[in-house]
Amino acid sequence: MKTIDSLNFENKRALIRVDFNVPLNDAFEVTDDTRIRAAAPTIKQILEKGGSVILMSHLGRPKEGPTNKYSLKHIVSTVSKLTGAEVMFADDCVGADAFAKSAALKPGQVLLLENLRFYKEEEKGDVAFAEKLSKQGDIYVNDAFGTAHRAHASTAVIAQFFAADAKCFGYVMAGEVASIDKVINGAEEPFTAIVGGAKVSDKILIIEQLMNKANNILIGGGMAFTFVKAMGGTIGKSLCEDDKLELAKELLVKAKARGVNLYIPTDAVIADNFANDANIKESNINSIPDGWMGLDISGETVKTYSDVIKNSKTILWNGPMGVFEMSSFENGTKQVALAIAEATKNGAFSLIGGGDSVAAINKYHLAEQVSYVSTGGGALLEYIEQGSLPGVRAVEA
Repeated sequence: MKTIDSLNFENKRALIRVDFNVPLNDAFEVTDDTRIRAAAPTIKQILEKGGSVILMSHLGRPKEGPTNKYSLKHIVSTVSKLTGAEVMFADDCVGADAFAKSAALKPGQVLLLENLRFYKEEEKGDVAFAEKLSKQGDIYVNDAFGTAHRAHASTAVIAQFFAADAKCFGYVMAGEVASIDKVINGAEEPFTAIVGGAKVSDKILIIEQLMNKANNILIGGGMAFTFVKAMGGTIGKSLCEDDKLELAKELLVKAKARGVNLYIPTDAVIADNFANDANIKESNINSIPDGWMGLDISGETVKTYSDVIKNSKTILWNGPMGVFEMSSFENGTKQVALAIAEATKNGAFSLIGGGDSVAAINKYHLAEQVSYVSTGGGALLEYIEQGSLPGVRAVEA
């Protein structure tokens, strides 16, 4: 994989696709700067190598062109603070002002272009728009793993307008791809995948792919109840995809045939209402009473899952074990996170991916105690499912 370390940036303009799709509060202040902080080393290194930097990103999902709510001008001060550089701003990404500012850039200077998605051509992967964008820089750097699964103009189409020796990956992309590759193609065994979340339908492909790689797959979250019902259990009013019961049975059969240990929770924290202050008790997961719903894994399952995780050498975590946003139903997710941290401390390689898993790791202040926290949930899943991504293939072409 060719990174910025292998290119000469002296007196060159680096056009970097970053993922600065960050949350803003009502005062348009950045409330989570993780993605900007992640891209800072790439930006700093190019500046140190004598180049200038043009940053392009999307923010949110603007429906009808330029909208103040989605303007990247709101993040200029945060980017400046985290990169240590004065960041200029262009109020368009392909307008005359933007081209004038990028053409005048001197080594060490940084320009942030306005939201790419103010143009519908971005998400359509429009070739003419991509070509126009390409004129903003001399070297194309893709450092936006979070959008690498989208065949958008700035992520996959633009790369064709740069010579092979004038396009590469930034440190975020390189780190993400190397980490996923280590898990999928070079996993030390036992390899345990922890898959949670609400719906089996969202995770079918990843579960099937992981059956070719993992020794253990631990199922949690709302999706677990579809498996429980498929096996004949009574789940009260727990979340369930009744149209996926046969699929759940098929996955259980496939796992057995392939010698994969597919773990389904055996007990649950149940509540009579979806609320933090609901009436709560513990139950065997196969016999949840009518009117009650499972909202977290409970003691026996927590112990089983924790033991499997602690005995693993490679760990992939995607999706929470319960409704961890509510304190009454967070213990399962928290204990899984702590077990992953302990396994990592004892030499395991752990990759955390998917928005909720990342939020959980951050909530429990464990990001520094796992091997790698992926910045792109959807991209991570698609990479595992497909074996590559449009944004990766475009730069490697």
